Amino acid sequence: MNWKLIFYLSLFGLGMAFVTVFWIPTKIEPLFWLVIFVSCAYLIAKKCKGRYFLHGFLVSLLNSVWITAVHVILYPSYIATHPEMAQMDANMPMPDRPQLMMVIIGPVFGAISGLVLGLFSFIASKLVKKPV
Repeated sequence: MNWKLIFYLSLFGLGMAFVTVFWIPTKIEPLFWLVIFVSCAYLIAKKCKGRYFLHGFLVSLLNSVWITAVHVILYPSYIATHPEMAQMDANMPMPDRPQLMMVIIGPVFGAISGLVLGLFSFIASKLVKKPV
């Protein structure tokens, strides 16, 4: 396992956590994630010698830790720029504890996105030529 690469690629998630709090609206966020996932998959395929799916999965799990932590800590700023999330929070279980719901749901989203990035990484491993 290339733990150093997993950590460094997860820093995309840390960066996205901050920019989604202050600048990137929910509507266009998936486009940024698509670019990040394709880039991560390429780098995993290029730098790793195996376990491509697992590398991608672990990057996304670590991403979810960063994103959840930043969104919980900066919750007032996040909600101020994402009013649709405040509406969604009101319809969730524990509407009076939205940060707790983020902590509970964050790993679920991390696992789901991990399946996607893992698949991207596996596919990229079949397409990307390794350095000789």
